[in-house]
Amino acid sequence: MQPLRQITRADILPMPVYAMERADRRRQMTELKRNRRLAVGPHVMLLFESFETMLHQVHEMLYIEKGGEAQIEDELAAYNPLIPDGRSLVATMLIEIEDAERRARLLATFGGIEETVGISFNGDVVKASPELDVERTTPDGKTSSVHFLKFFFTPAQIEVFRKPGTRVVIGVRHPNYDHMAALPEAVRSELARDFA
Repeated sequence: MQPLRQITRADILPMPVYAMERADRRRQMTELKRNRRLAVGPHVMLLFESFETMLHQVHEMLYIEKGGEAQIEDELAAYNPLIPDGRSLVATMLIEIEDAERRARLLATFGGIEETVGISFNGDVVKASPELDVERTTPDGKTSSVHFLKFFFTPAQIEVFRKPGTRVVIGVRHPNYDHMAALPEAVRSELARDFA
């Protein structure tokens, strides 16, 4: 299957141009992400990534860190793997707990949570495959508040997922965090565009 487009050096704006356009681009990204996110229970937010979200992230990293030309290749290497390849969905899983003490306490009990996420529809479950770039759960059971997940679909699963009205449920089935949420139709429709 032909992979979807990757970010290249030619896609990167000069930072003075990006700085002038940044406020408008951030507004556009907020609008785009509206139908690419799903809360699963009180603390887990899944943000489904795309070429556009990753290009925005690369620009933001270059703008904030000011590493110049030398930083670009590292950012492309970090963020291109998080662009869907035409047969998968890719999500950043954020564990959002405002109170720092409570966050530390709960993260210490969520070890392995990245292994317990699945997308269910039509009797099938597509389990998350966590990015293995960095170990995000420690041996003592503490997990990171950010995880990168890929969901690999078969051609038949893609066909079903794309059908308007398909009921899609995302679940986290961790012993200390067991929640599910149905994808609104607008989100399912937007994510269906990630398949080639």
